Amino acid sequence: MLNTRRFLPVLWLPLLLLLMAFHQAPLVDPAPIAIPAKLSDKQVAKAIATALVHREWVINVNEPGKISATYAKREFSVRIGITYDQHEVHIKYLDSSNLKYEMKSGQQYIHVNYNSWIQNLVTDISGNLTVESF
Repeated sequence: MLNTRRFLPVLWLPLLLLLMAFHQAPLVDPAPIAIPAKLSDKQVAKAIATALVHREWVINVNEPGKISATYAKREFSVRIGITYDQHEVHIKYLDSSNLKYEMKSGQQYIHVNYNSWIQNLVTDISGNLTVESF
């Protein structure tokens, strides 16, 4: 009995890891990112593109005021749309595959890691905009 107790956590570990892999969280697009005064559209686009490339996103569309990008690793992918004007940058979820996206009772859900990927982008874009403003 003593040996079975010792190995019980080892037997449960694969099941727990499998359950964690399918964990979902509410999908909430981030708040708009404020753009410092006097930045040109070119500087804003550069700040966004730099953040995307740094985080290994692939830019699919790069037009004035509009960028779309895809993050694809292993067997999953996610695509976002980014719009910007003179005052704000907006990031919006567009679609994904194999990220457990679903709509439940009017609320969007997706793999829990998505929110941290987007928060990293928000942080990087904000920092890049600040650097561009100097």
